[in-house]
Amino acid sequence: MRPKRRFRPASATLAGSLAALLAAGAVLGGATAATARDSADRGSASGADRAWRLVDRSPDLVRPLALTVDGSLGARRAAQEIRLAQQLYTFWNTGEQRYLDAAVDRDFRDNTLPAGRPQGPTGPAVASRAFRAAVPDLRCELADLLVTGDKLTARLVFRGHFTGVFQGRAGRGQAVEFAAIDIQHVGARRITEDWHIEDNTTLLAQLGAAAG
Repeated sequence: MRPKRRFRPASATLAGSLAALLAAGAVLGGATAATARDSADRGSASGADRAWRLVDRSPDLVRPLALTVDGSLGARRAAQEIRLAQQLYTFWNTGEQRYLDAAVDRDFRDNTLPAGRPQGPTGPAVASRAFRAAVPDLRCELADLLVTGDKLTARLVFRGHFTGVFQGRAGRGQAVEFAAIDIQHVGARRITEDWHIEDNTTLLAQLGAAAG
């Protein structure tokens, strides 16, 4: 597992959103949330132990580096939501379509759809292909996962190297690292809609492109 890194978003809006979300995660649904941060912390609290036992250990799936689970959720539902998050962010980590198909509903809706991106489950697939054309070794770290009722909130860190092409500009191998926050709404079986914000100012600066 990669050592934990301190989150330093370039955007004040992003930092404020994260602070509010993490503060809300302290007590949820009238029950104390179980929180764990990494393997060193897992023996420190029984609640944290229970939270980590809900994580899918399949070797192909990404795992959260920090996890907070709503204490009012049943174990089966919490495990289902955590696995959907693991599948979705394994898609972003690998670009493999099968993980996206497993995670999102066919009627999935992006509520913060960027201009030019198709609505529905096709949207993330298109975005992933376009991004990997610029950053072929893109990786997605699931730095924090909050499971609260029928919502998943994730803090993500994307890393890679600009060795492809972006807006007609060829990369020179520059390192790319930027943050994002997602909120995913989980239906009966899969993720049905989302809201997301990315630190595009940092990303575009690293790609040598002006924010527009």
